[in-house]
Formats: sequence, C-alpha cells, structure tokens
Amino acid sequence: MRDLSALIKAYDIRGVVPEQWGPDLAREVGVAFVEVLGIRSADGGAGKVVVGHDMRPTGPDLVASFIDGVTSAGVDVVNIGLCSTDGLYFASGTLDIPGAMFTASHNPAEYNGIKLCRAGAAPVGQDSGLAKIRELLETENLPKHDGPIGTATHSDMLVDYSEYLRKLVPLENIRPLKVVIDTGNGMGGFTVPAVLGNQILDGLPLDIDPMYFELDGTFPNHEANPIDPENLRDLQKRVLEVGADIGLAFDGDADRCFVVDNEGQIVDPSTLTALIATRELAKDPGATIIHNLITSKAVPEIVIENGGTPVRTRVGHSFIKATMAETGAIFGGEHSGHFYFRDFWKADSGMLAAMHALAALGETPAGTTLCDVLRPYARYVASGEINTTVSDAKEVIAKVKEVSLAMPGFVIDELDGLTVSGDTWWFNLRPSNTEPLLRLNAEGNTVAEMERTRDNVLRMIADFS
Repeated sequence: MRDLSALIKAYDIRGVVPEQWGPDLAREVGVAFVEVLGIRSADGGAGKVVVGHDMRPTGPDLVASFIDGVTSAGVDVVNIGLCSTDGLYFASGTLDIPGAMFTASHNPAEYNGIKLCRAGAAPVGQDSGLAKIRELLETENLPKHDGPIGTATHSDMLVDYSEYLRKLVPLENIRPLKVVIDTGNGMGGFTVPAVLGNQILDGLPLDIDPMYFELDGTFPNHEANPIDPENLRDLQKRVLEVGADIGLAFDGDADRCFVVDNEGQIVDPSTLTALIATRELAKDPGATIIHNLITSKAVPEIVIENGGTPVRTRVGHSFIKATMAETGAIFGGEHSGHFYFRDFWKADSGMLAAMHALAALGETPAGTTLCDVLRPYARYVASGEINTTVSDAKEVIAKVKEVSLAMPGFVIDELDGLTVSGDTWWFNLRPSNTEPLLRLNAEGNTVAEMERTRDNVLRMIADFS
C-alpha cells in the first residue's frame, strides 16, 4: 500500500513535482474526488466540477490529467484556467459545484498542490473527505465507471469575480490613494488589474504602483510568501520611495494579503483582522467573529468591545470554514494573512481583505494616515511566525510542554500544537502541515516581554532538537 502522508495533509494536497507526485496521481485524485464526494446531478446524470490553476509551470499538465480523471468518472468539468484561489472559490460558490484549485500557495517553485472544495466553496479537509480520498489512492482501489464520460468546457469568470467583490466592498467613493502593490509574480498580477485597476471595470480613485505583476511560477524576484518579512523588503522600500499611502502584498495564489503602512512598517495580520472585524460588525451588530489561536489577544478584546462574539479555532482554512458554518460567523481572520468572509461563501480572499484596508483608509478625511487608522487595533507586541527546521516536531513540543507544566501559574492548552500563557505573554508551538518545520508565535504586553518569551522558547527548541 502506498504511503501518501507526506503529500496529503490536513487540508490540501501539496508536494514536489515530479519527485512526490505528477500527472498520473493527479488523474487518480480526479477519480477519487468524484467518488468520495458522490458528484452526480439530482437526476443521477453527470455532475460538474470547476477547475482552475495558478501560474506554476507544472499546473497545466496536472490540470489536464485531473480533468481526464474526472471526466473518465462520468462528470463534466468547467475549466476556468488561470485564476487566484479565491477566484476558484468564487466559481464554486456562484456555480454551486465542487472545485479543485491547483496551487502550492506560498511554497517554492518546485512544489504544486490541490485545494479541494465541495459545492459552495465548502472545504474538503482531513475530516470532510480528504482522508477518504487518501485511503482510495493508497489502496489503489479506485472505482471503474462504465457509463458515458464527461465533457470539459472553458469559462472565463474574471469579470464576474471582479464585479462581485466590488459590490461587497465599494471603493468608488473613497478619496484618492497612492497604493504600491507587490504580487510576487503570483496570481495577484492577474486579479489586481481586474478588480482595483481599470482594465475591465470602471477605474477607481487609486494610483497603483505595480511590483512584480508578471506571472512567473519560478518567482525570479522573491518567493511569493509574504509572511516572511524578507519577501516584503522591496515593498517597504518602494512605499517610502514614492510616499505611498499603503502597500499591499499577495502570496502566490493571492488568497492571502499583507499590508505595509505609510511609514514602511509591516502591519500585523492580527491588526488587520481586528480592523476588518469592526467594519463587519458595524454592518451586522452582535455577530460572531472567528480568530485562530495565534492571532493577537487584542482581536477577541476588540470584538467584544464592538459588541461581537469571538470564537477561537485551530489554524487552517478547513477548520476556520467549518467553525464559521457551525457558528454562523460573519468573518474570520488568521495570523497567516488569511481572511474569511460569510458573504464570500465563508471562503478566504486576499483581495477582499485588501479592499477593506483601502476602504478603511479611503473613508477617512484627507491627511489621515494608515498609521492613524490602525493605531487603536495594535495593542500588543508580536514576534511574527518564526520557523525552525527540526527532525521531530512532536518530540520537541512534548519536551517544551514538560518544562511548562513544571512552572507555576502557566496556562496550557493543546487546541492546535502547544499554547502556553502567562499574565503578560503567550506563545504557541505547532508543526507545519506542509514542511518539516516547527512554527513559533509569541506575544507580549511589551517589547521586552515578547523578546524574553521568544528567546526562551527558541533556546528550548535548540536544546531539544
């Protein structure tokens, strides 16, 4: 029996091509996807699946094989071609059919993967179908389809996607803003001109300074991973050089957004989460807001202050989406730069988050800076996510837990990895789902508290590795 544990993770499929997977397995995933989800129309005829891909060079061949697998199982395919991940979610939500997005998000060029969803962009994660797909693939027990095969058609949904987002967050009447945008040669270079520019729709009062908009899955300028501060250096420099009001950065598949303020400083995603939460609560008072366990403790505080109900959850889009469905939440935010919207089928959209940031600034009087807007939401000091390569992440976490249990007054929980909290600080350690890394996030009431906590934990990781 094959072991695909290194490829099929908690909420997606991702690995190096061709060393870990390729077109043959992509075809098998297509067959298994149809079988596990039972994709058939109400009258028993052929169902439909929507498929898209990012700009990675291996994408077209993988997509072609996946489509062959789906159609061989008697299901039709709507191929929307190049798109961002939130563009695929839009298609799944609008068409109300399951979807498959071929992307490895922020991973280096040699990776590719698949994010799967049910109709209406509902997640397919470990507990909602992905484990069963893995079982079928590992046992090589794929069903045979004896009926007619499905068909594949092409559809361009970029205009519809753009129009929908601009209805959710209108920007036509904001004051003029100078905006630098770094898309890292990823799919933001495809969607930003359509949504925020004037190539398709009427222009907005935005003077956009584009950086690395050329689609190139080899990432010649820097990795499309904005959670690493090194990949934001060019954006920070450009914001200061041109005197921009705001800087925006997207990851490879443009489902995440990071912000740089007018002083060239990186905005903590928790701060953006709190800002968007207050905007959404203003439209729907008393609603529920989701935040994952590594967002700042300022987020639940601000949600409560604005009359909302905060709900804490694990890291990862499938967990966030499931919790949103259970609670009826209107918005959810993650420290990694993922932002989820009830009105976008509970899916994450980097573009919608960027539009909220632009709207929040653009609705203020002239002379108001982004620093002014964000100041009430940035209460504590965060370390940012620090990744350490370790041979056995679980063993390191277990030893850190043992040390923490011996300390009086520490509060420990294991909702996702290990979270240890004191009165004026907290930290979380959890293994990566896609790489051999241990991820550390720490926060303190002051710079000194954060640095002390961060350094103590990093010292333990080094000692226990």
